[in-house]
Amino acid sequence: MATWFKRILGGLLLLLLLLALALWLALRGSLAQLDGERAVPEFSAPAELQRDARGYLTITAESRLDAARALGFVHAQERFFQMDLMRRNAAGELSALVGGKALPLDKARRVHRFRHRAGAALAAMPADERALLDAYVVGVNAGLAALSSRPPEYLLLRQQPRPWAATDTVLVAYGMYLDLQGSQGRDDIATGLLHDAVPADWYAFLTQHSPDWQAAMDDSRMAAVPLPAGPLPGALRAAQVACVDCTLRDGRSIGSNNFAVSAAHGAQGRAILADDMHLDLRVPGTWFKARMIWKDAAGAHDIAGATLPGAPLLVVGSNGHVAWGFTNTTSDWADVVALKLNAAGTHYLAGGAEKPLTRSVERIEIAGEPAVEHVVLESEWGPVLPQKAPAGRAYALRWVAHDPEGMNLRLLHMETAANVDEAVQLAAGAGIPAQNLMLADASGRIAWTVIGAMPRRVDSGDIDRPQDWSDGRSRWQGYLPASEQPHIVDPPDGRLWTANARMVGGAALKLLGDGGYDLGARAQQIRDGLRAQQTFDEAGLHAIQLDHRALFLQRWRQLLLTQVLTPDFVAANGLADYRAEVEQSADAARPDSVGYLLVRNFRQQALKRLFAPLAGLLEANGLKLADLKLEPETPGWALIQAGRPDTLPASFKSWAELLQGAVLDSRKDLLARHGSLAAATWGADNPTRMRHPLSAAVPFLSGWLDQASQGMAGDSHMPRVHNHGHGQSERMVVSPGHEESGLLVIPGGQSGHPLSPFYRSDHDAWLAGEALPFLPGTAVHRLVLRP
Repeated sequence: MATWFKRILGGLLLLLLLLALALWLALRGSLAQLDGERAVPEFSAPAELQRDARGYLTITAESRLDAARALGFVHAQERFFQMDLMRRNAAGELSALVGGKALPLDKARRVHRFRHRAGAALAAMPADERALLDAYVVGVNAGLAALSSRPPEYLLLRQQPRPWAATDTVLVAYGMYLDLQGSQGRDDIATGLLHDAVPADWYAFLTQHSPDWQAAMDDSRMAAVPLPAGPLPGALRAAQVACVDCTLRDGRSIGSNNFAVSAAHGAQGRAILADDMHLDLRVPGTWFKARMIWKDAAGAHDIAGATLPGAPLLVVGSNGHVAWGFTNTTSDWADVVALKLNAAGTHYLAGGAEKPLTRSVERIEIAGEPAVEHVVLESEWGPVLPQKAPAGRAYALRWVAHDPEGMNLRLLHMETAANVDEAVQLAAGAGIPAQNLMLADASGRIAWTVIGAMPRRVDSGDIDRPQDWSDGRSRWQGYLPASEQPHIVDPPDGRLWTANARMVGGAALKLLGDGGYDLGARAQQIRDGLRAQQTFDEAGLHAIQLDHRALFLQRWRQLLLTQVLTPDFVAANGLADYRAEVEQSADAARPDSVGYLLVRNFRQQALKRLFAPLAGLLEANGLKLADLKLEPETPGWALIQAGRPDTLPASFKSWAELLQGAVLDSRKDLLARHGSLAAATWGADNPTRMRHPLSAAVPFLSGWLDQASQGMAGDSHMPRVHNHGHGQSERMVVSPGHEESGLLVIPGGQSGHPLSPFYRSDHDAWLAGEALPFLPGTAVHRLVLRP
């Protein structure tokens, strides 16, 4: 009996070893090929792919089309699952991959019918852009086919990867629209609700631009709107419905910094550009570093920077003559139209006539379940939104992303721009989500403009809330040419900066509108940093990117110390240690700072208490306080400073009660989460949290799939942005023509494969705020793709 038992046990162990070996071989088979040669018939000539010790890619090809094929090959081998998620997210096709839990998101995405629009965008694409895209698609599918086994995520999901198509790259670009302009009309609807709930003077007061934190590049200023003489309106005084989610929109969650100095302020008379784009941090990271070298009739080309897996273009970087970087404009690129419906809800009024709503049936496939059908209704101005509307009305979304002008590959031409003047001209009409384009060129000049299609609005009225277009007059009349788009070239100050706040004023601001601008504290800190010294090199601009001084919170710190934490209040509630930390460690968002977190949470609790009635009103109408464009800091601070009894929410007997209660509630919350005040450091509250999208489903593999996490310096209202997993998706500083002195670092690494040596290759440097070279280092791997 013992002999048979041993044989059975041995057989089971052998079987387990064989299964483990098979799994290991399958995983190894899905790793990218790094060395040797491979035949790819579609190439016109051999292309060489070199990688340095961190996986930074250099492509040397005989043409731009072969460079696109090579980039597609590598993107597929290193990042295909990421690419697949991006196309599926935009198309509303995630359920087919991961099952029914993604169905609500898929239905929300199908409102835009982006797969249908992608086909229309391809049909309108110029021949040179389409040729580049087709070359990239060939490379992607060749790279995917060259893997010995499918990427590991598909093994876990028991799925097969679907080949890439030209429409999928367009969907990836639409996905960036969803990331960067994601309000989907909710901001206009919420602002309209606020407008109708309060008197006009209170509406103007609540929605004003900050008069305290101003850093427009043209030095324009917005005057403060005074606190109205009348009492707090009922909508702000008492909640009819208690808010469930009272979260404030404290600065747009999607943002970035870019800034530049001209030859007058750059070391050795050079123009230098810095760019750090802020996104939700994920595994793998958003960007893939690449250098591409090719030649054509115009001569040799050498470009380097960050690419987006799924697209054949350099997104930000340098071509040796011009360097460019992006930040989200946070301007207004969509309008909400309040449709007047007939009694049946099937027709809407337009130009004095009833027109039928177009009905499209979207079929959504679901892994392991029957497909479902989802109906999308559309007007001539755009799709009907799901948000609640008054009786007899519906809301339609007029959005740049829905127009052909909003989608193309014109960014391609930035790769060959010779100077800032050419780059500014190329920016108008580029089919990407509108961005602040920061430019520097090799002659020492700098410039700013908006890159992207800008609608020509006519007679639109107040574009911050739903509009009535039923009279049939066209409020959008085409798109602006380059000559009419805002721009600043060769600023006298020799310095430019953007950080998602208001960039300019006057007529230019009217063209841009307000999509919910950031408060401006971050932009002001960058501007003041640029003006604090005469000359900068790359390290000097990098230091501004890493600046985490808490200048914005200092007035709240002083409020605590001088008015709230009185001796009697401190003694009665045992707050001596609380006050000591506020006094000693609230000067910067350091990982070891307790005081910073205390002041930060006090401020948030105070503003939540102040705006809770408004949050309840919005929730009763299917919206959230975070949907509003207004920044709570500006009206909230003015109300607290005035301290008038007639502007106090009804839940409180005095301003002291509101503020001291905010101290006690925020302290209670921190103790519940961290155990003790000493353990409540900003780093403990603000880790990196870079998780693989599948690690939650297989938690026993999370240590293998997720990136190393640590408490981070930085926050939203300072240059170094890191706010609970949202932060710098890359840091780049470069002077065109002097790329060897530049820097480029990304969180995570180049590869999306956990077994790759490049899965975490940049991560330690990114965590530590260290600079990595802008250009690839010495090649340690060499792969040749031959026809």
